[in-house]
Amino acid sequence: GAIGDAVYSGWGHFGFHWITPFHNIAGMLTESASARLASPLEIPAERLSGGARNLPRYEEQTNFPSPWPGGTWRLRDIVERQKVSAWAALDLPARNKETILENAYLKAKRQTERGEAGPVKAYLVPINQHDPLTTEKMINKLLGQGIEVQRTTQAFTQAGKQYDEGSFVVSMAQPKMGLIRWLLGQTFYPDNSWTREQNGTPIRPYDMSTDAMNEFMGVTADPATTMPGVATEILKANLAPAGTVARGSNGYRIDGKLNDAMRAANMLLDKGIQIRRVDRGGAGAEVGDFTLAASVNPSTLNEIAIATGVDFLPLHSNVNAASHQVVRQRVAMYERYGGGNADQGWTQFILEEFAFPFTNVFDKEIKPGNFKAKYDVLILPYDNVRTLIGAQNMPAGAGGGGFGGGFGGGSTPPEYITGLGDEGVAAIKAFVEQGGTLVTFGASGSFAIERLGVPVRDVTAGKSNREFWSPGSTFHANVVNTNPLAYGMPPQALAVWLMGSQAYEITDPTAGVETIVSYVPSGVLQSGWLDGEAVVAGKSAMVSVPYGKGRIVMIGFRAQHRAQTYGTYKLLFNALMN
Repeated sequence: GAIGDAVYSGWGHFGFHWITPFHNIAGMLTESASARLASPLEIPAERLSGGARNLPRYEEQTNFPSPWPGGTWRLRDIVERQKVSAWAALDLPARNKETILENAYLKAKRQTERGEAGPVKAYLVPINQHDPLTTEKMINKLLGQGIEVQRTTQAFTQAGKQYDEGSFVVSMAQPKMGLIRWLLGQTFYPDNSWTREQNGTPIRPYDMSTDAMNEFMGVTADPATTMPGVATEILKANLAPAGTVARGSNGYRIDGKLNDAMRAANMLLDKGIQIRRVDRGGAGAEVGDFTLAASVNPSTLNEIAIATGVDFLPLHSNVNAASHQVVRQRVAMYERYGGGNADQGWTQFILEEFAFPFTNVFDKEIKPGNFKAKYDVLILPYDNVRTLIGAQNMPAGAGGGGFGGGFGGGSTPPEYITGLGDEGVAAIKAFVEQGGTLVTFGASGSFAIERLGVPVRDVTAGKSNREFWSPGSTFHANVVNTNPLAYGMPPQALAVWLMGSQAYEITDPTAGVETIVSYVPSGVLQSGWLDGEAVVAGKSAMVSVPYGKGRIVMIGFRAQHRAQTYGTYKLLFNALMN
């Protein structure tokens, strides 16, 4: 049996078949009912009683002409259904080639005309940004989407703002106009009868409520109501910045505002080269910059500069008294069985990309204790407390938030059942008390609150969807960038809030808890969807909690979400450096 015209939420979702219309392509999502992995299912006819998407009753109807009668459902049936869909997707355009091509042309032409006539004529991306290398990465991502990007060959002024030579212009008068609008423009998820239940409860989108790439990456993209009157050239290939090396009388400096400064620093440490980090600005260096001696071989630096795009700038003053030596930390990241953890996978991807050495550890490596003898930092990716502890170790109804399930049980072999249990909690507690750093993201912060008793509370805990609601949005936040945990960050940033994120209130003002990032007092939402702003306005988004000789760094949002949120990567990176 097959159903057509099933109802799904499809507003602005940049995944699956939803992305295709933004590329002027006809898209179709097919899904097949699953088996129990590869094991057959037995489903009697009486269980097929309706209630499926857009089906008032389980019987023949216009969009459901041949109902499945029940019985045995096998992996083979899934394969056959997908074969039918795949052949149909090939057969249809083969039979209608001319129509398909004409429609593709018309869609591209009409999008271009709409972009030319619309109120926003282009998005201007200044080259002079907080992190220019991340800006160029964003431009490459636009090029990868088939978007035309122009680069200016001279400086210009637009709406009273100065743009240096080499800034970027993304015209809306092109076939991917709709894609540009949702990647670079401020967007708000619709709030209407299609996105709420009759009682006013919001309906969760399939994914994010915004996909504003520049906001995720911390890159400014200015909407322009007129095209700039300046000469440009169309980018024909990806940007490939190669850093330069210039020695000063006191050595070299790396700009700490660059995400790639961390990669360069890790590559230097890999080679045994001593580096320092500036704690007090002045004398030609800023807080968060990295410095190294003049005696370092320039050819080694040139190799790293070419690989990362980072410039080794001349340092002419001795800043040793205003800096500290960087000592490599031994980093561990918790990994679990039971289907794994997507956030852990993305975090691993980023750490590898920026050359951070780390080790994935399972329960069996934590529970024995003496963890501090092996590691200095432990990362708990975004996860449900119930899953982290293990369902077999939790009282009924305990835990919540974040990912559910995944802790094994039933027919799972004992050695693959996830759960830190009381042993793991005690081991992590001792690790931090002995001088270790524990880093949590989003819902995993509840581990520190519930199991380690930190003097903070999550102000969103227990709130219904009608009291507080924000599924995948960007929030305005203030950053204390003089704190080592926020070195290199701008004073104002955008944090990506997702379901399961947390905002903190310090319950004991004498406990020495530091707020590193906090949400602004009003006007929190930049893009997406937010109900109940007052719940999080002015609250802490990231805190550092002293705990024995160590500390617990609680990042209430996912600063590394899906390897997309470049604008907040440094909040993770800094936590991994002494």
